[in-house]
Amino acid sequence: MPITRHESTAVYSKVTEANGLVFTAGVIPTDLSRDCEGQTAEVLAEIDRLLAVCGTDKSKVVQATVWLNDIRHRDAMNKSWTAWLGGKDAPARACVEAKLIDPRMLVEISVVAAK
Repeated sequence: MPITRHESTAVYSKVTEANGLVFTAGVIPTDLSRDCEGQTAEVLAEIDRLLAVCGTDKSKVVQATVWLNDIRHRDAMNKSWTAWLGGKDAPARACVEAKLIDPRMLVEISVVAAK
């Protein structure tokens, strides 16, 4: 089975293709001055870009994992999430509270999509 890695460093690849599936790394925001809704919108735009690199899109996302630095941010994150989905093609999803790499970072998201 061929595996294709994109935007790789010595530590990780931002997105990987294998067996007809696309896997993103945990995508984090760069503008940490934004609230959770804004950080989520930024992360989802980057996920769109990474999926496009592999020739797929959000309509083919089958699974998502969302990490929040505080589970009380779930409603704010969901505002951007539901806008991104446009009311259709919702994947299976886990949403958990976790300590993220920077205390200003409010959200991290990883997805798996079909090609």
